[in-house]
Amino acid sequence: MSASSSAQPIIRGDALDFYLAQGYYRMQQELFTCHFVPFSGKLYTAHWLRLALGRIAWGPEQRALLRRNSRFAATIRPFRITDEYEELYARYRASITFDAAPTIEAVLMGGEAHNVFNTQVIELRDGERLIAAGVFDRGERTLAGILNFYDPAYRKFSLGKYLLLLKTDHARRQHLDYYYPGYLVHGYPKFDYKLFACLAATEVFDSVRGLWVPFAWDAVAEHSAELLADWLPEELGGLTV
Repeated sequence: MSASSSAQPIIRGDALDFYLAQGYYRMQQELFTCHFVPFSGKLYTAHWLRLALGRIAWGPEQRALLRRNSRFAATIRPFRITDEYEELYARYRASITFDAAPTIEAVLMGGEAHNVFNTQVIELRDGERLIAAGVFDRGERTLAGILNFYDPAYRKFSLGKYLLLLKTDHARRQHLDYYYPGYLVHGYPKFDYKLFACLAATEVFDSVRGLWVPFAWDAVAEHSAELLADWLPEELGGLTV
């Protein structure tokens, strides 16, 4: 399901806030939502997340990671695709074990010439060397994390999680209401890192009832079972986990 933005020169911040709150998210130059995602020939349920920024409190793991990586210079700027970003993304993509779009342009633009989102980036540099970048879209009262990529040589620094913390902290310092990191997948833990920032401040979207509820694995399991029972066509039932 999608809500096309192609007729608009720019998506207003309050409009982005509204769609994020309905469980929609950016895909290239559109807003979309989904309830199911396929991996390795199986269908899994997707569960959209957000962090209530007023309830954020760093724990010992988060504080330790922030201290450990504080020597890297972080800069926030309007996002533009550059050769430097694309080269770093290519090295990152070559190092990962899951499918990813071939270029940043394919992730964010999909061949379109104009970006309809207010997109910014957090750059991380070790001296002059670009080691990571975290792309996000800014709404009026929200921030949505879109893409993180990093130098594989710096894998031990957990830069994906670090960028998640930096985006969350930037949104909090801007006195926004919510940070949206995307979805996790029931029974497929590769996306569970999105819970790292602050589990107590995390909410999950109940797409059946249109409500955000405090995150709990039991709630995710119940929602997953409900989606599979009520939404999935009967002929696809054998493809689920």
